[in-house]
Amino acid sequence: MPGLLRGIARTAVVAGTATAVSNRVSRRQGGRWAEQEAQQQQQAAAAAAPPPPPPPPAPTMADDMSSRIDQLKELGALKEQGLLTEEEFAQQKSKLLGG
Repeated sequence: MPGLLRGIARTAVVAGTATAVSNRVSRRQGGRWAEQEAQQQQQAAAAAAPPPPPPPPAPTMADDMSSRIDQLKELGALKEQGLLTEEEFAQQKSKLLGG
């Protein structure tokens, strides 16, 4: 009987050691897979981000001039409607014309 108990004890020790090693390997692999998955998600998010919009084209001299003319026309219409006084009109006009 002592030989049988020794065999059972040895088997229990080997099985316990194998289980401990297996659990450790599983945890380590799970950690590595989680890191890889996080990296892949970051790469996918970076690749999916839309590129920034291009800057608007710089206004040309003609665009700037026509814009000022349109604004002056609006100011004149507001003055004719009585919504702007002569002083307010002159002040806004000087701002538009840069002086």
